[in-house]
Amino acid sequence: MHYRAIRLWSFFPAALLLCLTPTRTLACATCGCTLSADAAMGYAVIPGWRLNLETDYIDQDQLRGGTAKASPSQVVNDPSNPALGGGEIEKQTINRYVTLGVIYSPSSEWNINVLLPYVERGHTTYGVQSSPYSPTDTAPDEVSGARVSGLGDIKLIGNYQGILASRNLGLQLGIKLPTGAYGTRVNFSSGPNAGSALDASLQAGTGSTDIIVGAYYYQPVSVNFEAFINGQYQAAVAHRQDEPGNDFQPGNSATVSFGLRYAGTPLVVPQLQINLSHKSADEGALADRPDTAGTVAYLSPGISVRILPKLHLFGFVQLPVYSKLDGYQLFPHWTASLGASYAF
Repeated sequence: MHYRAIRLWSFFPAALLLCLTPTRTLACATCGCTLSADAAMGYAVIPGWRLNLETDYIDQDQLRGGTAKASPSQVVNDPSNPALGGGEIEKQTINRYVTLGVIYSPSSEWNINVLLPYVERGHTTYGVQSSPYSPTDTAPDEVSGARVSGLGDIKLIGNYQGILASRNLGLQLGIKLPTGAYGTRVNFSSGPNAGSALDASLQAGTGSTDIIVGAYYYQPVSVNFEAFINGQYQAAVAHRQDEPGNDFQPGNSATVSFGLRYAGTPLVVPQLQINLSHKSADEGALADRPDTAGTVAYLSPGISVRILPKLHLFGFVQLPVYSKLDGYQLFPHWTASLGASYAF
């Protein structure tokens, strides 16, 4: 295989893996969950195994509504759910995820990926406060806190890239399983809400079985640059939390990502992604339906470094550039992803 072919193949898994790693159901409403840091890897797709280990940090510390920041007085005096007579003033949600990806390629046309996430989440809220808003509603003694830790929802995804001889067009089909704790498994541990159940959307899992479908395409655009685009749709088709008055189903999500990689040097590969995502509202009696849908866009610069012939390290920062959120939601100023990938 000549040098140009090697560089083309090195970009193929970057586009493929961006599809392979679906938008995680991180139970964080419409937040910074769209990045696929695996796109930095750039390994050749040859029969064999690969292990990816990724850690993601998402600090949702900004209260927003629509396209702008929101204040506690807005949340209470102009609530997204008027029936409450006020609104919930959320304070912060810190998400930490560690995801192990086990990837097997029986041939250059097929790829199977298993994603096993571990979730750690800390959530604080001032709770639902009655209208009109008073500064005492956000006093320190009004803060309730909860912590979540455990296995999240496992995903199994298959990819087929044998449509074209160039292998630069592919399709994917996958499933998300309800392996994480869901529903009302975790309660608040401190504050006025101690002992009451944490929101279903903030548990480690969603309790739903989801179908994942997607497609990708990549193309060199110059001697040193290569571009990709992909789209993906994830929808819940069954949910375990389905008793009347005690049911929950996460909203469906659609993502589109595109970007450029600079492949002028094999040791250090800069990359820039733009990630677009739309999520519909959660459903069910346990869902905070008015505050879970939205459309977001992120600018995501990153880089990968080859440490050994089969070992790569990568890092990304995700910066929100647009958000249009239903109701009031906690949103990050930035997110970070670090990881390593080893092929054997």
